[in-house]
Amino acid sequence: MTLLTMPYKFLRLLTLAGSVLFLASCDKSVDQPTLEVYEPAGLDENGGQWKTIVLSSTDEVTVSAPQALESSSYKAELQSLKDLKITPEQQKTVDFWAVGGVYRWNEIARTLAANYNLPPVYDEIQKKYPVPDPANPKAEPKFPFCNPPYASRMFAYLGVAQYDALVAAWKYKYQYSRLAPSKVDASITATLPVSSLPSYPSEDAVVAAASLEILKVMFPGEVDKLNAYYEAHRNSRIWGKANVQSDLDAGEALGKAIAAKVIARAKTDGMGAANNQSAVPAMISAAKARGLKTEWVSLDAPARPPMLPTFGNVKTWNFNETQKVAMRPSPPPALGSAGFEKDLQELRGMGKTLTREQHRIASYWSDGVGSFTPPGHWNREAANLTRKYKENELRAARTMALVGTSLMDAGIACWDTKFYYYTPRPFQVDHAVRSTIGTPNFPSFTSGHSTFSGAASTVLAYLFPNEADAMMVLANEASISRIYGCIHYRSDSEVGLTHGNAIGQYAIKRAQSDGAGR
Repeated sequence: MTLLTMPYKFLRLLTLAGSVLFLASCDKSVDQPTLEVYEPAGLDENGGQWKTIVLSSTDEVTVSAPQALESSSYKAELQSLKDLKITPEQQKTVDFWAVGGVYRWNEIARTLAANYNLPPVYDEIQKKYPVPDPANPKAEPKFPFCNPPYASRMFAYLGVAQYDALVAAWKYKYQYSRLAPSKVDASITATLPVSSLPSYPSEDAVVAAASLEILKVMFPGEVDKLNAYYEAHRNSRIWGKANVQSDLDAGEALGKAIAAKVIARAKTDGMGAANNQSAVPAMISAAKARGLKTEWVSLDAPARPPMLPTFGNVKTWNFNETQKVAMRPSPPPALGSAGFEKDLQELRGMGKTLTREQHRIASYWSDGVGSFTPPGHWNREAANLTRKYKENELRAARTMALVGTSLMDAGIACWDTKFYYYTPRPFQVDHAVRSTIGTPNFPSFTSGHSTFSGAASTVLAYLFPNEADAMMVLANEASISRIYGCIHYRSDSEVGLTHGNAIGQYAIKRAQSDGAGR
């Protein structure tokens, strides 16, 4: 048995101890050192007029006017904050969530992606690989198997729900213009930064509610843990004396209502048919009719069904089906051609000649079993940039939505390409090509890493122009890492990166027309 012939099962056993330690540390994210809390660089007072993604208009969901400042009910809410005493543990919760709800909920999502990025193990009794059951998510194998396509979709819906909900929140904040409690009553001392942003409805409650609903759908076996995060997030705003209860209640209702609309879109995007294994024979026949000589086959033993072969048919965000087909890359070098032999020759013996730095790059970008996947890698890059540039919650959500939708679009377009050409992996063509990072269970052309990286880096370079060079360096490194890992031909990586760049441009077109500026 070799790593190349049984990549997933072998890797699952090989990395078990390390994965357990890594995932345990992720699950303890609430105990991580407190990040710097900042006041946003701007409030985007016109944010309620920005164009939404799923909502046709923010008028689809209404928020009732708050009680007047002079009302007895509002005065009672203020008094409850004055009387409030909190424990050191409650203050830790305040500090944890103070760095931003958008940031923290994406961090939680990445943790869940890593926890669930474990492919099902072969059932020796049933003589097959079991499929996770969404109706019974806690049974083995647990639902979902959060592979790269699944993760890209999850991050997209999370970002879109947060963004649309916050655009609506901004509209009603400035419509009603009720300031934070400490701005209304100077005797209230907030332990969180307080700006002139109106507090009703609470942006934190909006983000918490929208995020909770999306992640419950994506990870139905984690409802209890997600509810606990939700309660902690809401409570942190009271304990920090940044909101009164009616701010939170209005935000919760708004976030849940908009999340329901985003979830309705998810139910009709075609993901339920993304694992249609019965379509595979026709895909192979069509590829052979276009000139394919040797089709990709699973290198697992026993052979594993290909990962989500019809994910390429799922509904995209920033371009339509016609545009997807028009962007589909031209065929890779044919097996036996001079171009193909050049690519293959580069990989022969590479595993023995890699430099220390090349090994580092291959390992850093491996993003395999037990990781938060390549989309999660770029989700983290985006989240960190929202903090570096002190984006407010609305603008941070916009960043995460634009990157998230570009990642999902990249996954869809890449999977469409992979199963259109059905190109074999290098090891399948020449067993002398050895990998130390494991071989994914889907065709070679184009590289998923490269396509995801090209899309996300293009969007981030646009949103953060001072980071453009750094993003391109990261994308190129991610792309070439798959060559260093000997699991992709150079054409897979280079064409995938170009394809990803084109996909990212469609997200930029959305950004240029949403009213938010850059």
